[in-house]
Amino acid sequence: MKKVSIMVPCYNEEENVVPMSEALVKQMEELPQYDYEILFIDNCSQDNTRPLLREICAKNPKIRAIFNSKNFGQFNSPYHGICQTTGDCTLCVCCDFQDPIEMIPKLLAEWEEGYKIVIGVKTSSKESKLMYFLRSIYYKLIRKLSKVEQIEHFTGFGLYDKSFVEVLRNLDDSTPFLRGIVAELGPKIKRVEYEQAQRRAGKTSNNFFTLYDAAMLSFTSYTKIGMRLASFLGIMMSGGSALAAVICLILKLIDPYLFTTGTAAILLTVLFVGGLQLFFTGFAGEYIMSMNTRVMKRPLVIEEERINFD
Repeated sequence: MKKVSIMVPCYNEEENVVPMSEALVKQMEELPQYDYEILFIDNCSQDNTRPLLREICAKNPKIRAIFNSKNFGQFNSPYHGICQTTGDCTLCVCCDFQDPIEMIPKLLAEWEEGYKIVIGVKTSSKESKLMYFLRSIYYKLIRKLSKVEQIEHFTGFGLYDKSFVEVLRNLDDSTPFLRGIVAELGPKIKRVEYEQAQRRAGKTSNNFFTLYDAAMLSFTSYTKIGMRLASFLGIMMSGGSALAAVICLILKLIDPYLFTTGTAAILLTVLFVGGLQLFFTGFAGEYIMSMNTRVMKRPLVIEEERINFD
């Protein structure tokens, strides 16, 4: 009998962990041809999530839990959770019910057809229309700029064969970006479209800074456009300035009273060039920080407790 692992990352999901566990158990009991395990990985929740998970695990030995000692971010914790699963395939599902768990039989059916990765791709969303529009722009931009063809509106929801999970275990990447890794290394990917539902309860932990982190991680991991753009602009501005200086010198030599140097023009030019320098210095810093994190080889997470692991 094949074993299906379901990995559910959570953070401050006291209103959702119990209903999610019940829904997943019910869904898997309707598929008696599969054995299953459900793994919740908690990223140091500050509410009642952990006591509830302890109760859930006490009632069902097939439900496991990992408690992180601190919040290790929105990428490291789910990635670590995938690597701790033991099934023939692993399903990743968010705890807020925005990923439709009723699609699990369809994902498994595609897996049985031979696909090693079956991912959910959003065609629409019941979240904020403005947020969906901004996400669409981001996905199209990163897809155009990346050296690897990125998958639009893919959040990580999907099924991963144990052979690909083994690839993830062996990557040794301290800042993994699962969406990019799937696009770059994923073999035989099947895409299944769905409409993203609204969050069932609670408040999302995503904000401007977490979304910015996600954007910068994808840019620094899969694009060279920032540094290339800085180089090209630097060459053009340096060349243009040198040419303008030579022209001005020649004109001054021909007629010393042809024009006077304007203080405002000088200030605006200095501010413009200084702004460009600061922008690209910050962009270069993003690359350096990304490289620094990878070079330090720190662990993805530090676990505080495991429940229902043999």
